[in-house]
Amino acid sequence: MPRRVTMTTRSCPCGLPEAYEVCCGRFHSRAASAPIAERLMRSRYCAFVRQDAAYLLRTWHPRTRPERLDLDPGMRWTGLEILDTTGGSAFHTTGTVTFRASYRGGSLHERSRFERVDGAWVYVDGDFPG
Repeated sequence: MPRRVTMTTRSCPCGLPEAYEVCCGRFHSRAASAPIAERLMRSRYCAFVRQDAAYLLRTWHPRTRPERLDLDPGMRWTGLEILDTTGGSAFHTTGTVTFRASYRGGSLHERSRFERVDGAWVYVDGDFPG
């Protein structure tokens, strides 16, 4: 007889319908690596929501990573919308993800660049489309 699985947690902050633990939580805990650039972007947004500076630094390209990251504890992220992606699949070494991240009082619109380093996707940098 099949077991019934009941999710008691809310959907992941990244916007996908899975619970945090099986969505971005597995990337944050190092149980898995993001398989595509978009999933890394979503997990990084989720890390901002959860104030996980260690994950953000760990998934930042060594060439562009800051020495430290001070997150604003008063920042309240309220949603993520993926607007466009190019490359960034299991068959690519680079990719971009254009997104809008909303926060209480405004939003951030960015085109982020990602590369693979030692097989893992990392954030390189981003620009702000007009």
